[in-house]
Amino acid sequence: MSATVKKPKLDWHGIVSALHRRGMTLTKLAELNNLPKSACRKAKTIPYRKAEAAIASFLGMKVEELWPDRYPVKKSRILDSKYEGSLESQKSALAADIRAAA
Repeated sequence: MSATVKKPKLDWHGIVSALHRRGMTLTKLAELNNLPKSACRKAKTIPYRKAEAAIASFLGMKVEELWPDRYPVKKSRILDSKYEGSLESQKSALAADIRAAA
């Protein structure tokens, strides 16, 4: 069973080109969205949610279309609430094991 990898609609060069065609730069877009000047440039290499949202919004796209490998935001597997019930049953079974051993 192989995992399918979604391709982004635009690669990084396509994103920058689309911005420039519309008369916008990454720095200018960051400033318009009250972000640090380098925020939109950083979105290329690291997840920067606000910058990614600003770029996608300006291009009229969804962030999932531009960065499908980063979205949806994955939840932690360790602290997932769906396992709370199984932990409770393990704790109650532990008490029964102690009584049985005594």
